[in-house]
Amino acid sequence: MAPKSPRQAAQQAKDIREAVQKELEFDPLVYAPGITVKNLNGDVALNGTVSSYPQYLQAAAAAKRVQGVTRVHNHLMVDLPYADYRDDPMLTTAANNALALTVTVPGSVEASASEGDVWLTGMVANRFQRDAAEHAVAGLTGVRGIVDDIEIFSDLEAADVTDLVQDALVRYGLLPGDSDIGVDASDGTITLTGSISTWAEHDAVIDAAWRGIGVRNVRDDLVVTG
Repeated sequence: MAPKSPRQAAQQAKDIREAVQKELEFDPLVYAPGITVKNLNGDVALNGTVSSYPQYLQAAAAAKRVQGVTRVHNHLMVDLPYADYRDDPMLTTAANNALALTVTVPGSVEASASEGDVWLTGMVANRFQRDAAEHAVAGLTGVRGIVDDIEIFSDLEAADVTDLVQDALVRYGLLPGDSDIGVDASDGTITLTGSISTWAEHDAVIDAAWRGIGVRNVRDDLVVTG
């Protein structure tokens, strides 16, 4: 395949940027007028402001859905409306109540708030419990950001889950015969390498890796080709 000319490359970059902008405008959970999009060869940056933390998350998710996007840098700032402001004690109480009411979050997880940023600390057995803690507080009024300092620890000995994860990828249809995805497990850490075509497939591969018994960390060296 002949390399793209500078003009073709510039047109492709413009097309991706415009497609991301249209997807942001299309998404009913995102208020797009405050967001600007920059793109360099599929490397997309989101700048500007949104009015809630869920919009901050959703804007990045919308960008990842666009074909040709290989990486998303979310530089958006959450500018809360005055009516949504909560002082530190009020937000801390709300966050801890939300954690306590979520059955998938262990009681060891605690929250503290400072100027709209919520810090999560404690210990969980797997990434899915950590994610549940984030989701429990993400939609609370007054949240501007989340700092996740939760540790993942399992008293189960990490198994050699290389074959188990590869089998899961085959079941999910994510490891065709010509795939170059590599899975390596060592001391509770799984390293994923190779290329994959979409962010949806990328996230499914990451989830599969985290499901291994005793996995404490997943190193993501996958390349999304778009």
